[in-house]
Amino acid sequence: MKTLDLALIGNCTIGALVDADANINWGCFPRPDGDPMFCALLTDADDCGYFAVELVDCERTEQHYLENTAILQTRLYDQTGGGVEITDFAPRFGQYGRIFRPMMLVRRVRRLVGSPRITLRLRPACGDGAGRPQITWGSHHIRYVAPTLTLRLTTDASLTAIMQETSFFLEDSVTLLLGADETLQGAADEIGRRFLDETTQYWQEWVRNLAIPFEWQSAVIRAAITLKLNAYDDTGAIIAAMTTSIPEAAGSSRNWDYRYCWLRDGYFVVNALNRLGVTRTMEQYLAYIVNIAAQADGGPLQPVYGIDGRAELGEREVPGLAGYRGMGPVRIGNLAYRQVQHDVYGSAILAATHIFFDQRLTRRGDEALFRRLEPLGEQARRCYDQPDAGLWELRGSARVHTFSAVMCWVACDRLARIAKQLQLAERSAYWQEQAQQMHAIICHRAWNQKRGAFVSTFDGDAMDASLLLLVELDFLEVGDPRFVATVAAVETDLRRGDFIFRYVENDDFGAPENAFLICTFWYVNALVTLDRRKEACALFEKLLAVRNRHGLLAEHYDSASGEQWGNFVQTYSMVGLINAAIRLSIRWDQAF
Repeated sequence: MKTLDLALIGNCTIGALVDADANINWGCFPRPDGDPMFCALLTDADDCGYFAVELVDCERTEQHYLENTAILQTRLYDQTGGGVEITDFAPRFGQYGRIFRPMMLVRRVRRLVGSPRITLRLRPACGDGAGRPQITWGSHHIRYVAPTLTLRLTTDASLTAIMQETSFFLEDSVTLLLGADETLQGAADEIGRRFLDETTQYWQEWVRNLAIPFEWQSAVIRAAITLKLNAYDDTGAIIAAMTTSIPEAAGSSRNWDYRYCWLRDGYFVVNALNRLGVTRTMEQYLAYIVNIAAQADGGPLQPVYGIDGRAELGEREVPGLAGYRGMGPVRIGNLAYRQVQHDVYGSAILAATHIFFDQRLTRRGDEALFRRLEPLGEQARRCYDQPDAGLWELRGSARVHTFSAVMCWVACDRLARIAKQLQLAERSAYWQEQAQQMHAIICHRAWNQKRGAFVSTFDGDAMDASLLLLVELDFLEVGDPRFVATVAAVETDLRRGDFIFRYVENDDFGAPENAFLICTFWYVNALVTLDRRKEACALFEKLLAVRNRHGLLAEHYDSASGEQWGNFVQTYSMVGLINAAIRLSIRWDQAF
Protein backbone atom coordinates (compact mmCIF):
# COMPACT_ATOMS: atom_id res chain seq x y z
CA MET A 1 0.00 0.00 0.00
CA LYS A 2 1.24 3.47 -0.88
CA THR A 3 2.25 5.65 2.09
CA LEU A 4 3.89 9.03 2.66
CA ASP A 5 6.83 7.40 4.41
CA LEU A 6 8.98 8.92 1.69
CA ALA A 7 12.27 10.80 1.43
CA LEU A 8 12.78 13.91 -0.67
CA ILE A 9 15.86 14.42 -2.82
CA GLY A 10 16.49 17.36 -5.13
CA ASN A 11 18.67 20.29 -6.08
CA CYS A 12 16.29 23.28 -6.56
CA THR A 13 15.87 22.37 -10.23
CA ILE A 14 14.06 19.06 -9.82
CA GLY A 15 12.86 16.98 -6.89
CA ALA A 16 11.95 13.33 -6.41
CA LEU A 17 10.41 11.13 -3.72
CA VAL A 18 11.95 7.79 -2.77
CA ASP A 19 10.16 5.06 -0.84
CA ALA A 20 11.57 2.72 1.81
CA ASP A 21 12.55 0.13 -0.81
CA ALA A 22 14.57 2.63 -2.86
CA ASN A 23 11.91 3.09 -5.53
CA ILE A 24 11.69 6.56 -7.00
CA ASN A 25 7.90 6.84 -7.26
CA TRP A 26 7.46 10.58 -7.83
CA GLY A 27 9.44 13.03 -9.90
CA CYS A 28 8.54 15.70 -12.48
CA PHE A 29 10.67 16.86 -15.41
CA PRO A 30 12.12 19.23 -16.42
CA ARG A 31 11.08 21.09 -13.24
CA PRO A 32 8.78 20.54 -10.23
CA ASP A 33 5.59 21.52 -12.09
CA GLY A 34 6.48 19.47 -15.16
CA ASP A 35 5.36 16.09 -16.45
CA PRO A 36 5.35 13.49 -13.62
CA MET A 37 7.46 10.92 -15.44
CA PHE A 38 7.78 9.09 -12.14
CA CYS A 39 4.16 8.91 -11.03
CA ALA A 40 3.73 5.52 -9.34
CA LEU A 41 2.69 7.34 -6.17
CA LEU A 42 -0.57 8.17 -7.92
CA THR A 43 -1.31 4.86 -9.62
CA ASP A 44 -1.58 1.20 -8.72
CA ALA A 45 -0.32 0.13 -12.13
CA ASP A 46 3.10 -1.54 -12.09
CA ASP A 47 4.00 -1.03 -15.74
CA CYS A 48 5.35 2.50 -15.50
CA GLY A 49 6.13 5.57 -13.45
CA TYR A 50 9.03 4.45 -11.29
CA PHE A 51 12.76 3.75 -11.07
CA ALA A 52 13.45 0.69 -8.92
CA VAL A 53 16.58 -1.01 -7.66
CA GLU A 54 15.38 -4.42 -6.53
CA LEU A 55 17.41 -6.90 -4.51
CA VAL A 56 16.41 -10.49 -5.26
CA ASP A 57 14.97 -12.16 -2.13
CA CYS A 58 15.19 -8.90 -0.19
CA GLU A 59 14.50 -9.46 3.49
CA ARG A 60 15.38 -6.23 5.26
CA THR A 61 15.80 -2.53 4.45
CA GLU A 62 17.43 0.43 6.16
CA GLN A 63 17.29 4.04 5.04
CA HIS A 64 18.68 7.39 6.18
CA TYR A 65 19.95 10.71 4.92
CA LEU A 66 23.67 11.36 5.03
CA GLU A 67 24.01 13.72 7.97
CA ASN A 68 23.21 17.34 7.14
CA THR A 69 22.61 16.67 3.44
CA ALA A 70 19.83 15.99 0.93
CA ILE A 71 21.55 12.72 -0.02
CA LEU A 72 19.65 9.51 0.73
CA GLN A 73 21.15 6.09 1.39
CA THR A 74 19.12 2.87 1.34
CA ARG A 75 20.55 -0.51 2.34
CA LEU A 76 18.89 -3.72 1.20
CA TYR A 77 19.77 -7.16 2.60
CA ASP A 78 18.76 -10.53 1.16
CA GLN A 79 17.96 -13.83 2.86
CA THR A 80 21.53 -15.12 2.52
CA GLY A 81 23.16 -12.05 4.08
CA GLY A 82 24.04 -10.28 0.84
CA GLY A 83 23.56 -6.53 0.82
CA VAL A 84 23.67 -3.44 -1.38
CA GLU A 85 23.68 0.28 -0.69
CA ILE A 86 21.85 2.73 -2.97
CA THR A 87 22.87 6.39 -2.77
CA ASP A 88 20.35 8.79 -4.31
CA PHE A 89 20.75 12.53 -4.87
CA ALA A 90 20.51 15.38 -7.34
CA PRO A 91 23.83 17.19 -7.91
CA ARG A 92 24.19 20.65 -6.41
CA PHE A 93 27.47 22.44 -5.81
CA GLY A 94 29.51 25.49 -6.74
CA GLN A 95 31.27 25.43 -10.10
CA TYR A 96 32.71 28.21 -12.26
CA GLY A 97 31.39 30.89 -9.93
CA ARG A 98 27.79 29.67 -9.92
CA ILE A 99 25.67 26.82 -8.57
CA PHE A 100 25.67 23.69 -10.72
CA ARG A 101 22.19 22.15 -10.39
CA PRO A 102 21.41 20.12 -13.52
CA MET A 103 18.16 18.34 -14.29
CA MET A 104 19.68 15.07 -13.12
CA LEU A 105 19.17 12.27 -10.62
CA VAL A 106 22.15 10.16 -9.60
CA ARG A 107 21.86 6.60 -8.30
CA ARG A 108 24.99 4.76 -7.11
CA VAL A 109 24.47 1.10 -6.24
CA ARG A 110 27.31 -0.50 -4.27
CA ARG A 111 27.82 -4.05 -3.03
CA LEU A 112 28.12 -4.15 0.74
CA VAL A 113 28.50 -7.84 1.54
CA GLY A 114 27.92 -11.29 0.09
CA SER A 115 26.72 -11.98 -3.43
CA PRO A 116 23.72 -9.71 -3.95
CA ARG A 117 21.67 -10.07 -7.12
CA ILE A 118 19.79 -7.01 -8.32
CA THR A 119 17.29 -5.97 -10.95
CA LEU A 120 17.11 -2.45 -12.34
CA ARG A 121 13.69 -1.28 -13.56
CA LEU A 122 13.54 2.16 -15.16
CA ARG A 123 10.00 2.76 -16.38
CA PRO A 124 9.21 6.43 -16.87
CA ALA A 125 5.78 7.55 -18.04
CA CYS A 126 4.84 10.65 -20.01
CA GLY A 127 1.78 12.69 -20.81
CA ASP A 128 0.61 12.80 -17.17
CA GLY A 129 0.77 9.03 -16.88
CA ALA A 130 -1.09 8.28 -20.12
CA GLY A 131 1.90 7.52 -22.36
CA ARG A 132 5.18 5.61 -22.44
CA PRO A 133 8.38 7.06 -23.89
CA GLN A 134 10.03 5.42 -26.87
CA ILE A 135 13.36 3.80 -26.07
CA THR A 136 16.58 4.07 -28.06
CA TRP A 137 20.13 3.37 -26.95
CA GLY A 138 23.79 3.88 -27.70
CA SER A 139 27.00 2.35 -26.40
CA HIS A 140 26.67 3.57 -22.81
CA HIS A 141 23.28 5.23 -22.63
CA ILE A 142 19.55 4.68 -23.02
CA ARG A 143 17.24 7.42 -24.25
CA TYR A 144 13.61 7.71 -23.15
CA VAL A 145 11.97 9.83 -25.82
CA ALA A 146 8.70 11.55 -24.85
CA PRO A 147 6.79 14.10 -26.98
CA THR A 148 7.99 17.07 -24.92
CA LEU A 149 11.19 15.82 -23.29
CA THR A 150 13.90 13.19 -23.71
CA LEU A 151 15.67 11.71 -20.70
CA ARG A 152 19.05 10.05 -21.08
CA LEU A 153 20.37 7.39 -18.74
CA THR A 154 24.16 7.23 -18.80
CA THR A 155 25.53 4.22 -16.96
CA ASP A 156 28.28 1.66 -16.57
CA ALA A 157 25.72 -1.08 -15.95
CA SER A 158 24.66 -3.51 -18.66
CA LEU A 159 22.21 -1.79 -20.98
CA THR A 160 20.69 -5.16 -21.84
CA ALA A 161 20.08 -5.92 -18.17
CA ILE A 162 18.32 -2.57 -17.74
CA MET A 163 16.18 -2.71 -20.89
CA GLN A 164 15.22 -6.36 -20.42
CA GLU A 165 15.07 -6.07 -16.62
CA THR A 166 17.17 -9.17 -16.08
CA SER A 167 18.76 -9.82 -12.70
CA PHE A 168 22.54 -9.82 -12.29
CA PHE A 169 25.09 -10.27 -9.53
CA LEU A 170 26.55 -6.98 -8.35
CA GLU A 171 30.30 -7.47 -8.15
CA ASP A 172 31.29 -3.95 -7.11
CA SER A 173 29.14 -0.95 -8.02
CA VAL A 174 27.12 0.63 -10.82
CA THR A 175 26.33 4.29 -11.42
CA LEU A 176 23.15 5.54 -13.06
CA LEU A 177 22.94 9.17 -14.22
CA LEU A 178 19.47 10.15 -15.42
CA GLY A 179 19.12 13.61 -16.88
CA ALA A 180 19.01 15.74 -20.01
CA ASP A 181 19.68 14.24 -23.42
CA GLU A 182 23.30 15.34 -23.45
CA THR A 183 26.59 13.48 -23.73
CA LEU A 184 28.53 13.45 -20.47
CA GLN A 185 32.27 13.92 -20.52
CA GLY A 186 33.90 11.15 -18.49
CA ALA A 187 33.14 7.72 -17.15
CA ALA A 188 29.84 7.30 -15.29
CA ASP A 189 31.56 6.04 -12.14
CA GLU A 190 33.99 8.95 -12.02
CA ILE A 191 31.24 11.51 -12.64
CA GLY A 192 28.97 9.95 -10.00
CA ARG A 193 31.75 9.84 -7.40
CA ARG A 194 32.74 13.47 -8.02
CA PHE A 195 29.15 14.68 -7.98
CA LEU A 196 28.56 12.83 -4.70
CA ASP A 197 31.62 14.32 -3.03
CA GLU A 198 30.87 17.84 -4.24
CA THR A 199 27.17 17.65 -3.33
CA THR A 200 27.96 16.29 0.14
CA GLN A 201 30.34 19.17 0.73
CA TYR A 202 27.81 21.72 -0.55
CA TRP A 203 25.03 20.65 1.80
CA GLN A 204 27.26 20.28 4.84
CA GLU A 205 28.67 23.76 4.26
CA TRP A 206 25.14 25.13 3.78
CA VAL A 207 24.01 23.59 7.05
CA ARG A 208 27.12 24.85 8.83
CA ASN A 209 26.02 28.40 8.08
CA LEU A 210 22.52 27.97 9.54
CA ALA A 211 21.68 29.90 12.71
CA ILE A 212 19.77 27.05 14.34
CA PRO A 213 18.27 26.92 17.86
CA PHE A 214 20.08 24.91 20.53
CA GLU A 215 17.30 22.37 21.01
CA TRP A 216 15.81 20.10 18.33
CA GLN A 217 18.74 20.77 16.03
CA SER A 218 18.36 17.72 13.79
CA ALA A 219 14.65 18.39 13.29
CA VAL A 220 15.28 22.02 12.33
CA ILE A 221 18.15 21.13 10.00
CA ARG A 222 16.05 18.60 8.13
CA ALA A 223 13.18 21.08 7.89
CA ALA A 224 15.51 23.79 6.57
CA ILE A 225 17.00 21.51 3.90
CA THR A 226 13.49 20.51 2.88
CA LEU A 227 12.35 24.12 2.51
CA LYS A 228 15.42 24.82 0.44
CA LEU A 229 14.57 21.92 -1.89
CA ASN A 230 11.12 23.43 -2.49
CA ALA A 231 12.68 26.61 -3.87
CA TYR A 232 13.12 26.82 -7.64
CA ASP A 233 16.40 28.64 -8.10
CA ASP A 234 15.90 29.69 -11.70
CA THR A 235 13.07 32.14 -10.87
CA GLY A 236 13.12 32.34 -7.07
CA ALA A 237 9.64 30.81 -6.73
CA ILE A 238 8.84 28.55 -3.78
CA ILE A 239 6.40 25.72 -4.35
CA ALA A 240 3.91 24.69 -1.69
CA ALA A 241 4.68 20.97 -2.12
CA MET A 242 6.29 18.56 -4.58
CA THR A 243 3.11 16.62 -5.32
CA THR A 244 -0.38 16.96 -6.69
CA SER A 245 -3.62 15.32 -5.60
CA ILE A 246 -2.65 13.57 -2.37
CA PRO A 247 -6.06 13.76 -0.63
CA GLU A 248 -6.46 15.84 2.50
CA ALA A 249 -8.39 12.88 3.95
CA ALA A 250 -9.22 9.40 2.71
CA GLY A 251 -11.80 9.53 -0.08
CA SER A 252 -12.45 13.24 0.44
CA SER A 253 -11.87 14.38 -3.19
CA ARG A 254 -9.94 17.30 -1.66
CA ASN A 255 -7.19 16.63 -4.17
CA TRP A 256 -5.27 19.70 -5.33
CA ASP A 257 -2.12 20.48 -7.27
CA TYR A 258 0.37 22.22 -4.96
CA ARG A 259 3.35 22.48 -7.32
CA TYR A 260 2.96 26.26 -7.61
CA CYS A 261 3.92 29.36 -5.69
CA TRP A 262 1.35 30.71 -3.24
CA LEU A 263 2.42 34.19 -2.18
CA ARG A 264 1.22 33.42 1.34
CA ASP A 265 3.25 30.21 1.62
CA GLY A 266 6.27 31.86 0.06
CA TYR A 267 6.28 34.56 2.72
CA PHE A 268 6.11 32.04 5.55
CA VAL A 269 9.00 30.07 4.02
CA VAL A 270 11.36 32.99 3.48
CA ASN A 271 10.54 34.35 6.92
CA ALA A 272 11.48 31.02 8.52
CA LEU A 273 14.64 30.68 6.45
CA ASN A 274 15.61 34.25 7.28
CA ARG A 275 15.41 33.39 10.98
CA LEU A 276 17.94 30.66 10.23
CA GLY A 277 20.21 33.01 8.31
CA VAL A 278 19.40 31.74 4.80
CA THR A 279 19.42 35.06 2.99
CA ARG A 280 20.11 33.90 -0.56
CA THR A 281 16.81 32.06 -0.95
CA MET A 282 15.03 35.10 0.46
CA GLU A 283 16.71 37.42 -2.04
CA GLN A 284 15.73 35.17 -4.94
CA TYR A 285 12.12 35.03 -3.76
CA LEU A 286 12.00 38.81 -3.34
CA ALA A 287 13.04 39.18 -6.98
CA TYR A 288 10.20 36.84 -7.93
CA ILE A 289 7.72 38.89 -5.88
CA VAL A 290 8.87 42.19 -7.38
CA ASN A 291 8.40 40.80 -10.88
CA ILE A 292 4.93 39.53 -10.00
CA ALA A 293 3.99 42.96 -8.66
CA ALA A 294 5.32 44.64 -11.80
CA GLN A 295 3.32 42.24 -13.94
CA ALA A 296 0.15 43.17 -12.01
CA ASP A 297 0.82 46.83 -12.88
CA GLY A 298 -1.19 48.16 -9.96
CA GLY A 299 -4.05 45.70 -10.44
CA PRO A 300 -5.13 42.87 -8.13
CA LEU A 301 -2.73 40.10 -7.18
CA GLN A 302 -3.61 36.43 -7.51
CA PRO A 303 -3.03 34.12 -4.55
CA VAL A 304 -0.96 31.70 -6.60
CA TYR A 305 1.28 31.83 -9.66
CA GLY A 306 3.30 29.40 -11.70
CA ILE A 307 6.94 28.96 -10.77
CA ASP A 308 7.75 30.85 -13.97
CA GLY A 309 5.44 33.68 -12.88
CA ARG A 310 2.63 32.78 -15.27
CA ALA A 311 -0.82 33.80 -14.12
CA GLU A 312 -3.08 31.15 -15.65
CA LEU A 313 -2.99 27.72 -14.02
CA GLY A 314 -5.92 26.05 -15.74
CA GLU A 315 -7.14 23.03 -13.81
CA ARG A 316 -7.94 19.67 -15.39
CA GLU A 317 -8.43 16.10 -14.25
CA VAL A 318 -5.99 13.46 -15.48
CA PRO A 319 -7.54 10.17 -16.62
CA GLY A 320 -4.18 8.39 -16.89
CA LEU A 321 -3.62 8.33 -13.12
CA ALA A 322 -5.97 6.63 -10.67
CA GLY A 323 -4.83 8.65 -7.66
CA TYR A 324 -3.16 7.98 -4.33
CA ARG A 325 -4.45 4.55 -3.23
CA GLY A 326 -6.96 4.85 -6.06
CA MET A 327 -8.50 7.96 -4.51
CA GLY A 328 -8.87 10.25 -7.51
CA PRO A 329 -9.26 12.55 -9.15
CA VAL A 330 -5.71 13.58 -10.03
CA ARG A 331 -5.65 17.25 -10.95
CA ILE A 332 -3.08 19.25 -12.89
CA GLY A 333 -3.30 23.02 -12.43
CA ASN A 334 -5.17 24.88 -9.73
CA LEU A 335 -8.23 27.11 -10.13
CA ALA A 336 -7.26 28.93 -6.94
CA TYR A 337 -5.50 31.35 -9.29
CA ARG A 338 -8.93 32.75 -10.14
CA GLN A 339 -9.92 33.30 -6.54
CA VAL A 340 -9.99 36.61 -4.74
CA GLN A 341 -7.85 36.33 -1.61
CA HIS A 342 -7.07 39.69 -0.11
CA ASP A 343 -4.38 38.47 2.26
CA VAL A 344 -1.94 38.29 -0.68
CA TYR A 345 -1.12 42.00 -0.36
CA GLY A 346 0.11 41.58 3.18
CA SER A 347 2.04 38.44 2.20
CA ALA A 348 3.83 40.19 -0.66
CA ILE A 349 4.73 43.30 1.34
CA LEU A 350 5.77 41.31 4.42
CA ALA A 351 8.20 39.35 2.26
CA ALA A 352 9.54 42.51 0.64
CA THR A 353 9.94 44.29 3.99
CA HIS A 354 13.10 42.29 4.70
CA ILE A 355 14.94 43.95 1.86
CA PHE A 356 14.56 47.38 3.48
CA PHE A 357 15.80 46.39 6.93
CA ASP A 358 18.20 43.43 6.59
CA GLN A 359 21.73 44.75 6.17
CA ARG A 360 23.07 41.32 5.19
CA LEU A 361 21.36 41.48 1.79
CA THR A 362 23.36 42.31 -1.29
CA ARG A 363 20.61 44.43 -2.76
CA ARG A 364 18.89 46.85 -0.39
CA GLY A 365 15.46 48.36 -0.75
CA ASP A 366 15.25 51.95 -1.95
CA GLU A 367 12.59 54.54 -2.71
CA ALA A 368 12.08 53.21 -6.24
CA LEU A 369 11.18 49.77 -4.90
CA PHE A 370 8.96 51.29 -2.23
CA ARG A 371 7.04 53.18 -4.92
CA ARG A 372 6.47 49.90 -6.78
CA LEU A 373 5.02 48.38 -3.61
CA GLU A 374 2.64 51.23 -2.84
CA PRO A 375 0.03 50.14 -5.43
CA LEU A 376 -0.25 46.86 -3.51
CA GLY A 377 -0.99 48.88 -0.39
CA GLU A 378 -3.68 50.82 -2.25
CA GLN A 379 -5.27 47.54 -3.31
CA ALA A 380 -5.19 46.39 0.32
CA ARG A 381 -6.75 49.65 1.50
CA ARG A 382 -9.59 49.32 -0.98
CA CYS A 383 -10.47 45.67 -0.41
CA TYR A 384 -9.75 44.89 3.26
CA ASP A 385 -13.48 45.00 4.16
CA GLN A 386 -14.68 43.23 1.03
CA PRO A 387 -15.65 39.53 0.70
CA ASP A 388 -13.09 37.00 -0.50
CA ALA A 389 -12.40 33.25 -0.52
CA GLY A 390 -10.13 33.59 2.49
CA LEU A 391 -6.98 31.88 3.62
CA TRP A 392 -8.53 28.43 3.29
CA GLU A 393 -9.64 29.02 -0.30
CA LEU A 394 -13.33 28.28 0.02
CA ARG A 395 -14.65 27.68 -3.49
CA GLY A 396 -18.35 27.98 -2.82
CA SER A 397 -18.72 31.13 -0.72
CA ALA A 398 -17.25 34.58 -0.16
CA ARG A 399 -17.22 36.47 3.13
CA VAL A 400 -15.18 39.21 4.74
CA HIS A 401 -12.52 37.11 6.44
CA THR A 402 -10.76 38.51 9.46
CA PHE A 403 -7.37 37.10 8.47
CA SER A 404 -7.61 38.70 5.03
CA ALA A 405 -8.55 42.04 6.58
CA VAL A 406 -5.68 41.81 9.08
CA MET A 407 -3.20 41.02 6.31
CA CYS A 408 -4.41 44.06 4.37
CA TRP A 409 -3.76 46.07 7.53
CA VAL A 410 -0.31 44.46 7.65
CA ALA A 411 0.37 45.71 4.12
CA CYS A 412 -0.35 49.31 5.09
CA ASP A 413 1.35 49.07 8.48
CA ARG A 414 4.59 47.73 6.96
CA LEU A 415 4.54 50.34 4.20
CA ALA A 416 4.44 52.97 6.95
CA ARG A 417 7.45 51.38 8.64
CA ILE A 418 9.36 51.13 5.36
CA ALA A 419 8.64 54.77 4.52
CA LYS A 420 9.90 55.78 7.96
CA GLN A 421 13.08 53.76 7.40
CA LEU A 422 13.57 55.58 4.08
CA GLN A 423 12.85 58.93 5.79
CA LEU A 424 9.80 59.54 3.64
CA ALA A 425 7.83 61.26 6.37
CA GLU A 426 4.79 62.19 4.30
CA ARG A 427 4.33 58.65 2.95
CA SER A 428 4.89 57.15 6.37
CA ALA A 429 2.16 59.38 7.85
CA TYR A 430 -0.20 58.47 5.01
CA TRP A 431 0.19 54.72 5.44
CA GLN A 432 0.08 54.95 9.21
CA GLU A 433 -3.25 56.78 8.98
CA GLN A 434 -4.65 54.13 6.63
CA ALA A 435 -3.49 51.35 8.93
CA GLN A 436 -5.02 53.02 12.01
CA GLN A 437 -8.40 53.41 10.32
CA MET A 438 -8.39 49.80 9.16
CA HIS A 439 -7.33 48.55 12.58
CA ALA A 440 -10.23 50.27 14.27
CA ILE A 441 -12.81 48.89 11.84
CA ILE A 442 -11.40 45.36 12.02
CA CYS A 443 -11.46 45.45 15.81
CA HIS A 444 -15.09 46.56 15.70
CA ARG A 445 -16.43 44.18 13.08
CA ALA A 446 -14.32 41.08 13.73
CA TRP A 447 -14.90 41.14 17.50
CA ASN A 448 -17.90 39.12 18.62
CA GLN A 449 -19.18 40.64 21.85
CA LYS A 450 -21.28 37.62 22.72
CA ARG A 451 -18.37 35.22 22.35
CA GLY A 452 -15.89 37.66 23.81
CA ALA A 453 -13.38 36.87 21.06
CA PHE A 454 -12.27 37.71 17.57
CA VAL A 455 -14.02 35.49 15.03
CA SER A 456 -13.20 34.28 11.54
CA THR A 457 -15.43 36.70 9.59
CA PHE A 458 -16.82 40.19 10.05
CA ASP A 459 -20.07 40.08 12.03
CA GLY A 460 -19.77 36.28 12.32
CA ASP A 461 -19.49 33.88 15.23
CA ALA A 462 -17.31 30.98 13.99
CA MET A 463 -13.60 30.45 14.66
CA ASP A 464 -10.71 29.63 12.39
CA ALA A 465 -7.09 28.87 13.27
CA SER A 466 -5.58 31.91 11.55
CA LEU A 467 -6.77 34.00 14.54
CA LEU A 468 -3.83 32.45 16.42
CA LEU A 469 -1.55 34.73 14.37
CA LEU A 470 -2.93 38.07 15.59
CA VAL A 471 0.00 38.70 17.93
CA GLU A 472 2.63 37.32 15.56
CA LEU A 473 1.47 39.77 12.89
CA ASP A 474 1.64 42.63 15.45
CA PHE A 475 -2.07 43.31 15.07
CA LEU A 476 -2.42 42.77 18.83
CA GLU A 477 0.19 43.28 21.51
CA VAL A 478 1.50 40.51 23.71
CA GLY A 479 -0.68 40.36 26.81
CA ASP A 480 -3.75 41.81 25.12
CA PRO A 481 -6.70 40.16 26.94
CA ARG A 482 -8.56 39.94 23.63
CA PHE A 483 -5.92 37.55 22.35
CA VAL A 484 -6.13 35.44 25.49
CA ALA A 485 -9.89 35.17 24.99
CA THR A 486 -9.53 34.38 21.29
CA VAL A 487 -7.06 31.56 21.94
CA ALA A 488 -9.49 30.12 24.48
CA ALA A 489 -12.27 30.22 21.88
CA VAL A 490 -10.06 28.49 19.32
CA GLU A 491 -9.32 25.78 21.88
CA THR A 492 -13.02 25.27 22.52
CA ASP A 493 -14.09 25.15 18.88
CA LEU A 494 -11.15 23.77 16.93
CA ARG A 495 -9.10 21.54 19.21
CA ARG A 496 -9.62 17.82 18.70
CA GLY A 497 -7.43 15.85 21.07
CA ASP A 498 -3.91 17.22 20.63
CA PHE A 499 -4.50 18.90 17.29
CA ILE A 500 -6.07 22.07 15.93
CA PHE A 501 -8.37 22.02 12.89
CA ARG A 502 -8.26 25.00 10.55
CA TYR A 503 -12.07 25.30 10.89
CA VAL A 504 -14.92 22.87 11.56
CA GLU A 505 -17.73 24.37 9.50
CA ASN A 506 -19.01 22.56 6.43
CA ASP A 507 -17.43 23.80 3.22
CA ASP A 508 -17.76 22.78 -0.44
CA PHE A 509 -16.82 19.18 0.44
CA GLY A 510 -18.42 18.81 3.87
CA ALA A 511 -16.70 19.14 7.23
CA PRO A 512 -12.88 18.80 7.42
CA GLU A 513 -11.85 15.36 8.67
CA ASN A 514 -8.18 15.79 9.54
CA ALA A 515 -6.09 18.32 11.42
CA PHE A 516 -4.16 20.90 9.40
CA LEU A 517 -0.66 20.58 10.87
CA ILE A 518 0.46 24.20 10.57
CA CYS A 519 -2.50 25.24 12.73
CA THR A 520 -1.25 23.19 15.67
CA PHE A 521 2.19 24.77 15.30
CA TRP A 522 0.48 28.19 15.40
CA TYR A 523 -1.24 27.06 18.57
CA VAL A 524 2.12 26.08 20.09
CA ASN A 525 3.43 29.58 19.38
CA ALA A 526 0.29 31.13 20.88
CA LEU A 527 0.78 29.09 24.04
CA VAL A 528 4.33 30.44 24.33
CA THR A 529 2.98 33.98 23.94
CA LEU A 530 0.53 33.28 26.78
CA ASP A 531 3.38 31.97 29.02
CA ARG A 532 2.01 28.42 28.82
CA ARG A 533 5.43 27.11 27.92
CA LYS A 534 5.16 23.69 29.53
CA GLU A 535 2.00 22.92 27.53
CA ALA A 536 3.64 24.23 24.37
CA CYS A 537 6.71 22.00 24.77
CA ALA A 538 4.61 18.91 25.39
CA LEU A 539 2.47 19.59 22.32
CA PHE A 540 5.52 20.34 20.18
CA GLU A 541 6.99 16.95 21.06
CA LYS A 542 3.75 15.31 19.96
CA LEU A 543 3.95 17.16 16.66
CA LEU A 544 7.51 15.95 16.15
CA ALA A 545 6.27 12.39 16.65
CA VAL A 546 3.92 12.85 13.67
CA ARG A 547 6.86 13.18 11.24
CA ASN A 548 7.79 10.24 9.06
CA ARG A 549 11.05 8.36 9.55
CA HIS A 550 12.97 11.08 7.71
CA GLY A 551 11.57 13.98 9.72
CA LEU A 552 9.17 15.15 6.99
CA LEU A 553 5.58 16.34 7.19
CA ALA A 554 2.62 16.43 4.84
CA GLU A 555 -0.25 18.90 5.17
CA HIS A 556 -2.84 17.01 7.25
CA TYR A 557 -2.85 14.40 10.00
CA ASP A 558 -5.40 11.78 10.97
CA SER A 559 -4.91 11.31 14.71
CA ALA A 560 -7.13 8.21 14.73
CA SER A 561 -5.03 6.25 12.22
CA GLY A 562 -1.72 8.05 12.80
CA GLU A 563 -1.37 8.71 9.07
CA GLN A 564 -0.31 11.85 7.28
CA TRP A 565 -2.46 13.09 4.40
CA GLY A 566 -2.29 15.89 1.87
CA ASN A 567 0.44 16.99 -0.49
CA PHE A 568 4.00 16.17 0.45
CA VAL A 569 6.43 17.56 1.53
CA GLN A 570 4.32 20.49 2.74
CA THR A 571 6.32 23.70 3.19
CA TYR A 572 3.72 25.16 5.57
CA SER A 573 4.20 22.28 8.00
CA MET A 574 8.01 22.42 7.90
CA VAL A 575 7.87 26.20 8.47
CA GLY A 576 5.70 25.59 11.53
CA LEU A 577 8.27 23.19 12.94
CA ILE A 578 11.12 25.67 12.51
CA ASN A 579 9.26 28.62 14.02
CA ALA A 580 8.03 26.63 17.01
CA ALA A 581 11.50 25.21 17.70
CA ILE A 582 13.00 28.71 17.63
CA ARG A 583 10.31 29.98 20.01
CA LEU A 584 10.69 27.11 22.47
CA SER A 585 14.42 26.47 22.49
CA ILE A 586 16.63 27.81 25.23
CA ARG A 587 19.33 30.24 24.11
CA TRP A 588 22.79 28.93 23.29
CA ASP A 589 24.28 31.00 26.10
CA GLN A 590 21.93 29.28 28.56
CA ALA A 591 22.80 25.78 27.41
CA PHE A 592 26.08 25.22 29.22
